[in-house]
Amino acid sequence: MEIESGSYQNIAKKESWRTVLTLAYQSLGVVYGDLSISPLYVYKSTFAEDIRHSESNEEIFGVLSFIFWTITLVPLLKYVFIVLRADDNGEGGTFALYSLLCRHARVNSLPSCQLADEQLIEYKTDSIGSSSLMPQTGFAASLKSTLEKHGVLQKILLVLALIGTCMVIGDGVLTPAISVFSAVSGVELSMSKEHHKYIELPAACIILIGLFALQHYGTHRVGFLFAPVILLWLMCISAIGVYNIFHWNPHIYQALSPYYMYKFLKKTQSKGWMSLGGILLCITGSEAMFADLGHFSQLSIKIAFTSLVYPSLILAYMGQAAYLSQHHVIESEYNIGFYVSVPEKLRWPVLVIAILAAVVGSQAIITGTFSIIKQCSALGCFPKVKIVHTSSKIHGQIYIPEINWILMILCLAVTIGFRDTKRLGNASGLAVITVMLVTTCLMSLVIVLCWHKSVLFAVAFVVFFGTIEALYFSASLIKFLEGAWVPIALAFCFLLAMCTWHYGTLKRYEYDVQNKVSVNWLLSLSQTLGIARVRGLGLIHTELVSGVPAIFSHFVTNLPAFHQVLIFLCVKSVPVPHVRPEERFLVGRIGPKEFRIYRCIVRFGYRDVHKDDFEFEGNLVCSIAEFIRTEAATATAAETNGEDDDRMSVVGTCSTYMQGIEDHYESDLDDPNKPGTSEIRSPKPKKKSKSKTKKRVRFVVPETPKIEKETRQELMELTEAREGGVAYIMGNAYMKAKQGSGLVKRLAINIGYEFLRRNTRGPRNMLTSPNASTLEVGMIYHV
Repeated sequence: MEIESGSYQNIAKKESWRTVLTLAYQSLGVVYGDLSISPLYVYKSTFAEDIRHSESNEEIFGVLSFIFWTITLVPLLKYVFIVLRADDNGEGGTFALYSLLCRHARVNSLPSCQLADEQLIEYKTDSIGSSSLMPQTGFAASLKSTLEKHGVLQKILLVLALIGTCMVIGDGVLTPAISVFSAVSGVELSMSKEHHKYIELPAACIILIGLFALQHYGTHRVGFLFAPVILLWLMCISAIGVYNIFHWNPHIYQALSPYYMYKFLKKTQSKGWMSLGGILLCITGSEAMFADLGHFSQLSIKIAFTSLVYPSLILAYMGQAAYLSQHHVIESEYNIGFYVSVPEKLRWPVLVIAILAAVVGSQAIITGTFSIIKQCSALGCFPKVKIVHTSSKIHGQIYIPEINWILMILCLAVTIGFRDTKRLGNASGLAVITVMLVTTCLMSLVIVLCWHKSVLFAVAFVVFFGTIEALYFSASLIKFLEGAWVPIALAFCFLLAMCTWHYGTLKRYEYDVQNKVSVNWLLSLSQTLGIARVRGLGLIHTELVSGVPAIFSHFVTNLPAFHQVLIFLCVKSVPVPHVRPEERFLVGRIGPKEFRIYRCIVRFGYRDVHKDDFEFEGNLVCSIAEFIRTEAATATAAETNGEDDDRMSVVGTCSTYMQGIEDHYESDLDDPNKPGTSEIRSPKPKKKSKSKTKKRVRFVVPETPKIEKETRQELMELTEAREGGVAYIMGNAYMKAKQGSGLVKRLAINIGYEFLRRNTRGPRNMLTSPNASTLEVGMIYHV
């Protein structure tokens, strides 16, 4: 089933109950894999060291009560009923909340933002219909003013979002490790301890290597198996839970009372508080409900959780507790785990299903890690990496080779280093609860600034859920030396890289702004100064949205010639998930018409797909052509004095002048010079076909007085320039800190940023420009 992109995707998803139920079924494999496999390791991690299972059953009843109320309050109440409503035009996750705040409070960290970006349809409204331009009143107005005035608060907000992102990446390392290791550990009950230790770790490592090695194929090739596997797993654990409840302790439901939490803490005291780090694992994967919202609808995710996932998990935990309440003899450490409560005849089938479910759950968090890194890169907070779109139909399925292998190496290192679920659980728990705390903090601002609700509601939200999460956070942090240091170390490394890259990007943009060439200088260039115009079309890639970049003056100074048609191209991201095709291009003119110099700003959302195809060049040239025609048709063109930014026009990728994409046999290509027509060819990827065809994007210049002669001439020159060849001129800047800069700045720029720049992708890779047509202009930036 094709999953659509765009802010209006929810409309298509809510056409019928059949569509909603289909999405709910599909969400089982993508969203709930991680959450569904938590019964494998929760009880074992909880009773690993801090507390013991006694004859009174107060410990097991107290743990069950904590699990029940934690799942009820956090995933069900917080996420299903509140946080899911805070989507950014259908998209969810940490950066979706940050994006909402960027638009409503002008705290955007992107340096190239423009007022024209605020006219985007998705910029103006969010999913609940409130406008980002709506005037604030009362406390919301003062809060917005404070955030906009103080740059320190804006940086704190960005760092907070980055911390949540880094912990998600850390979870991408730890979740596959603990999930697969816990699933494989079931072999312990089927063989002696001397033998299983030689099978458990190698089997887990082989499965993990296979999992990461298959990532480049994309989840769409095996995605149809994800939902059935998780559905089978949920049915399996719920059926076993019901059996254990009726067979061992039908009165286990009484332990759901909060009174047993009080008795548990009263008896165990500090050790019970420390064991909360294991109980916390019952909600690992809850953040996926919000992070993967862009692939589904709110209603489908709510239906799947409330009707199937939630009751299945509760029955599974109750069944384990019922079994353990009647078995107090601890023969080995594993007798408190999941498989001991499974009937002996079903252990091997359940083991196989558990391993499959663990792989599915791991796949979901790995895909989520790829997605959030793509969002960070789009917003200038992560180095440029190679992004491969593994599916042409399913939106958002991507693969990042560099990140995939880094995750695999780290995952194997953690698995081999720890070799037990206790320390893996401590590490995973801290990563999970940190992301939830970040979501709670950002949600409180969204409630006030975006939803325009009372500040009391925001305070109540923070106090209620923040207290619960702070309790679990403190219990996880106390296990710092017992595994909890891993997510902190991983988050610190990734945060350091993100902050360094963002700082270097800002400094580079500031240098470009300070050293940009005035338009008057460009207009003064002429053949009398030795400047020649050569046939062809030149694309000058720049980060600037106004002015002429310094790399162009550097280029002309050393090579006094440029193309007959020149386009200053800026490809930038805006703080919205998607930019509609009709709003993609922002086109303007630099200088008088006879100079044939244009500026084109191409805008993408942080979840938009940058397709690696040949259509971009054709769309770009066609957008310039439409701008020329629109300018002439509206009779608004005027002789410019040098400044062009006030006359930028929005041009879509699908234009009115495009009469269609026509297939022509080569034998019919003998009349390209037909009077009254001009063609712009869009190269297409070659397809296997019996008949050789060429596709052309044609726009017609009719023989009519409505089109001025000079406009017709300009369109013809644009066509000739395109046929003469397109050259991509890229800037390759080497950053160096100025003399006298501080030690931190020198380390960040000279070492950190330069290392990341040399080992990541440049603008040429981002535009997928052909090597034969690319010219890199090197410059040294002293910042």
